[in-house]
Amino acid sequence: MAEPIPPITVTASWDSALEFTCQAGKHEVGIDGATYSAPSPMQLFAVAISGCMAVDIVHIIQKSRRKVTALEARFIGERATDNPRRFVRIGLKFAITTDAEPGQVERAIDLSRETYCSVWASMREDIPLDVTFVIDPPD
Repeated sequence: MAEPIPPITVTASWDSALEFTCQAGKHEVGIDGATYSAPSPMQLFAVAISGCMAVDIVHIIQKSRRKVTALEARFIGERATDNPRRFVRIGLKFAITTDAEPGQVERAIDLSRETYCSVWASMREDIPLDVTFVIDPPD
């Protein structure tokens, strides 16, 4: 039986306009809903899914004792025109430099998509979203 994984905790603190500074563990990431000073939340989602699958693919190919010297993931996401303007179609193209056979690369992509990529799996609609709030009076 696998050991429990501790929850991921992220804090987003409003700076100004639509800009936030987020703390994720020891890392700081900016978010800007207007994309002036930092990526938007949707752009960061694109980074997350691209990065998740890219990490999986490199890891899977290397575990099969094949060499990977480069990998680039290109994400293209089409969004709905009406709110909530979610992604309605996602395209991912991987350019990889490897000595692996095409079938091995295809298998690594399939394993990432179907088994390992937690970002893709987290897009499921059956995940509960519990939201609470507190109000602090202004000074």
